[in-house]
Amino acid sequence: MDIALFVNITSRAWALPILSNLHEGVAARQAPLLAATGASRTAFAQSLDHLIKIGLVERNPGYGHPLRPEFRLTAQGIAAAAIANKVQKVPMDEGQDLLRRSWTLPVLTSLHAPSHFNQIKRNLQTITDRALSQSLKSMESRNWVCRSVDQAARPPRSIYRAVNTGEVISRITAPEIRFG
Repeated sequence: MDIALFVNITSRAWALPILSNLHEGVAARQAPLLAATGASRTAFAQSLDHLIKIGLVERNPGYGHPLRPEFRLTAQGIAAAAIANKVQKVPMDEGQDLLRRSWTLPVLTSLHAPSHFNQIKRNLQTITDRALSQSLKSMESRNWVCRSVDQAARPPRSIYRAVNTGEVISRITAPEIRFG
């Protein structure tokens, strides 16, 4: 999977939980998926519509009622759902809300090796400086990212690396995602 698709998937808060639950075999209708994810109806519907629009999920033709359709993963959705399921299974005391933020997973994926701010930005071409800064700060406050200063560089520059839960997630996603 390429990084642009990964960024697109994570742009909706409940996309990963939906994909993960479909991968797990939760009944592929709206009510069971809604109950399994814990999302609000509106947020769930927006995330599911988004997954359909980007081609990871489709209505299962010939199954379900028009008002209660059944869904299934597409071929590309199967690979994305496998990654989502691995990420959702990472044990964490708290931080599920952090996983639902748009840039958390793409930033962690780019931190498969310690990186400077501009290296991360180059990997995630569509991220703004502000979004990257906020994402790094929120992950640093949860101890998912560690910031250190490279004093040998002139001027000194910050180096970011994934740690703890962030490192586990980075090890899961980085091998699956292509940059560039």
